[in-house]
Order: sequence, then C-alpha cells, then structure tokens
Amino acid sequence: MLSREDNELLCRVGPGTPMGELLRQYWMPFLPSTELAKPDEPPKKVRLLGEDLVAFRDTRGDVGLFPVNCPHRGASLFFGRNEECGIRCAYHGWKFDVTGRCVDMPSEPEDSTFKDKVRARAYPCHDVNGVVWTYMGPRETPPPFPPFEVTTLPADQVSPPLLMLEECNWVQALEGDIDSSHIDFVHAKVRSDSARRGTYHRDKSPRLDILPTEYGACYSARRRWDVEGMSWHRITQYVLPYFTMIAASDPSLVSARAWVPLDDESTLQIMMRGRLDRPVTEQEQRQARDPFAAWGGYLPATSDPRTRYYTKANLHNDYLVDYELQKELVVGIPFLVNLQDRAMTETMGPIYDRTREHLGTTDAMVIHVRRRLLEAARALRDEATLPANVDAPGLYRVRPASIILPEGESWVAATENARQSDAGVPIAWVPFAS
Repeated sequence: MLSREDNELLCRVGPGTPMGELLRQYWMPFLPSTELAKPDEPPKKVRLLGEDLVAFRDTRGDVGLFPVNCPHRGASLFFGRNEECGIRCAYHGWKFDVTGRCVDMPSEPEDSTFKDKVRARAYPCHDVNGVVWTYMGPRETPPPFPPFEVTTLPADQVSPPLLMLEECNWVQALEGDIDSSHIDFVHAKVRSDSARRGTYHRDKSPRLDILPTEYGACYSARRRWDVEGMSWHRITQYVLPYFTMIAASDPSLVSARAWVPLDDESTLQIMMRGRLDRPVTEQEQRQARDPFAAWGGYLPATSDPRTRYYTKANLHNDYLVDYELQKELVVGIPFLVNLQDRAMTETMGPIYDRTREHLGTTDAMVIHVRRRLLEAARALRDEATLPANVDAPGLYRVRPASIILPEGESWVAATENARQSDAGVPIAWVPFAS
C-alpha cells in the first residue's frame, strides 16, 4: 500500500505539482490529427494536465496549442477566428501565430509597438502518423521527440489511433497494462471451448521478474505452458512516464499505448499501432476509428473535451454488462480493446485510496512502477534531475516480447535482441487470446 501523502504525489498532475512537473518534461500525445482535419477550421477545446487549452491548425497546416484565455483580458480563444496563419481573439481582435507571437493588435493605435511585447503561451506541437503531440514543459527548445517504432514507420503502415476516455486517474488506468495476473480473470473465458474471444490458461498464477531499465522497466510474467518443462514468458514494457507496450501477440504489429492525464480524474487512452509488413487496409482503418462499434460505439461528444471518445458502455450503465454473455466470459463484457479493464479501474473510484490495498506477489510490477514514478518526481523537485529518456531518444527504440522457453532458461538473455527495435530480428510473439 501507499501512504496517503505518496498517493497524492503519485496522482496529482496539475501545474506546480511534483508529478505534473515531471510529466511536463515529456512529449505527450493528446489529439488525433483528424480532430484538426483542415487548415483554418474552427479551434478545438483541449484539456491536459488540468489545464484548459485550445488547439488549431493554421493556414500552413501547423498546429498551435494555447491556454484557452487570451493574454489580453482573458476571453476564450475557443471563439477566436482561425485565419491567415493565426488565431484572432473575438473580443478585441488580437491575433497570435502558432508560436504565440502577437502579429496584429487592431485595437491599438497604428504606430503602437505594444504587440511586439505581448506573447501568448504556446506549447510546441508535432503531428506524426495520425496523432498530434505537445510539449508543455519549461524548455525554450523541447527535448528530442520520442522515436517509437510506431512514430517512425511510413504513415500508410500506421492505423488511426484507438482512443478511449476513462473516468479515473491516469496511474490507475495505466496499472491495468502492467498487471499480468488479471488477464486470466477479467479477460478470460469460462470454458476453453467457447467461441467467444478471451483467454484460457492453465496456469493462473504468474511469477513476475522485473528488469529495471534507463527508460523505465520491463518484466516477465512467467506461466507454466501446456507442455511440461516449458514456461511462457509475457514480457511487457513500461516507458516513463505514461507509455506501455503489452506483451507481443502478433508477428507484424508494433504499438505504444499512452495514458494521457486530462486532469486528476480523467484519462485518455491513446493506442498507436503500426504494421511492419504492409500498409493498413481500409477495413482496418474503419475498425480503429470505431473499435467499440459491437458494444454501442462512442456517444456524441459535447463541447467538453472529457466527452470525446466516451463509449456508450460506461461506468454509469455498468458497461452494458450482459449476464447471458457472462455464462461464457468471466466479466460479461466483450473483449474490445480495454473496455473490460476499464470496468475494473473506473469502479475503484476516480482516485483510489491506496492506503486500503493489500498487495500480493503478482503486484510486483505495479509496486515497481509506482516507486519509479515517485522517485522521479522527487528527484526533479528536490535535485532538478530528470530520467534518462527525456534527452536520450534511442531509449524509446524498444519492443515487448512473448516467448516459450525451457523452465530455468533466462528470458532476459533469450529476448535481448528481440526487445530492441533496431536489432534486425523478428518480433518474439505468442498468441494472447483466441
């Protein structure tokens, strides 16, 4: 369990909080490129790390991201006009380019130089492979952009991002991806012969082995395989501060998941996936854009950014749990992206009180990641030191793995090359569910 003080430090992400300041040191994905589909379209409301923002794509196609309040007298730039390479506040006409520079101030005398002294706070943005990223930290020049495998593939080999809004704290949501034990329960079939997609493993008590790394950690969850004397290792990556790569289950897919804190109690899961072998098909693109179609899809979004990518199956209707389906699947909710996980993590409450936990051996990776995050936040606050992967882009060039080995053989040695994106070896994979 955590102390109340540590739980607060871990979860709070607003401006000035230790964890919020740590997260602001990193590039963060925050919006599908399709939300800003064309230049000079109306701006879009955004919420990130407890801040209300506005995003727009200018005439040249560049993306701007500002605090929502105009630096003049605080009117909302959401009502601004996005035109001719800048956003113009509707209140007094002040206009800013994507860098925050004031390029026009029509309410002042023609000979005034006041516009040269005013800037809007502008967060740099990078639009790559269907996702817009931003850097909200203090540096005038941002750190290197993270070259995950999925952000460096040709664009036609990358699917549209899969998105899901979660009504809980970001750490709570992330922890589902680094908890291997739950796959034999929340994702499981009741019977092995069921046609429903789900897991069914003989060994439901994985033994965890953690490998600390400069970028975060990876771990093996080892289970007895169906053949005596063999072990199945599911090897998942955690990349500071909010990225995961679950154990590989396809020979041609690479991915990264981001657990993006909109605020302390809202998280946007952004799953980025790409193929190594071919372009993504039209059917695959359609499926990625509406991955929950089989269970009601998304609800219409309102003006509030926290209603985007919010599924019809949600906390307030028990995720449309089906008790007939529960005769075949443990949880009675279909295996669609992370919907089953969400039913577990959201029902803990918006921010779970971790002083009430009783952790076991299969929680070892959860414990490790919490400690790593707390240590990193304190090191930045107290010593002004940062984790290595902020400034070392090569540390993002990693993969997860999954492999069957003889009992006692080292998974670390056996997958050393397979866990490196640039080692020139195939993905090490084992099917996850049928």
